[in-house]
Amino acid sequence: MASLKDVQQLTQELENLVGQLGSELQNGEVDFERLVSITDELSEQADGLAETFSSVNDALMQRLQSAKEGSSGGSRQGSRSQSKAAARS
Repeated sequence: MASLKDVQQLTQELENLVGQLGSELQNGEVDFERLVSITDELSEQADGLAETFSSVNDALMQRLQSAKEGSSGGSRQGSRSQSKAAARS
């Protein structure tokens, strides 16, 4: 399973790519093929990171919803039992 250190490493790689991009632009002799290569790699890694965060968020939201339904399901079950007992009286 990925850890926060893994995420920090990915963000460091993104920062390095941004630094390379800045260096290429300040260089004076702009190599557009190099700029395309750097920005393409930057885009791919950023998309991968976004997908990872989205997946983690979805998993957490599902667990929270499941826990919420589980706790309210118990309340509903108790209410049903009380209703049935009251109907029998």
